[in-house]
Amino acid sequence: MKSYLLVFLGAGIGGALRHSVNVSCARYCGTAFPWGTLTVNVVGSFIMGVLAGWLAFKAGEGWSQPLRLFLTTGILGGFTTFSAFSLDAVLIWERGQVGIAATYVVASVVLSIAGLVAGLGMIRAISA
Repeated sequence: MKSYLLVFLGAGIGGALRHSVNVSCARYCGTAFPWGTLTVNVVGSFIMGVLAGWLAFKAGEGWSQPLRLFLTTGILGGFTTFSAFSLDAVLIWERGQVGIAATYVVASVVLSIAGLVAGLGMIRAISA
């Protein structure tokens, strides 16, 4: 139960940070292009790379699993799930499974967009 609470709290922090980035980008860059989403995806993926690398190569045993959950699944997951997607894709790629990594990337993007279109279509159909 403790792990769920840590993820819950971290996700709240990450979500608030994401909202702040979106508001700031809209204010300074305008709303004609989704600068906020692009920013959180790139920054979140960069931070996930730094954190995953640090935890794998530098941190040692001093970092507990609860702290890892709080930072990665919680804060970064609330900030952007794209960071987890990016990490998964790179880990598959690094295992030498290039075809599976490419399939994962294409399927994730195409099926996610298809899911959004299907959801919008369903609501439009029942709202007409």
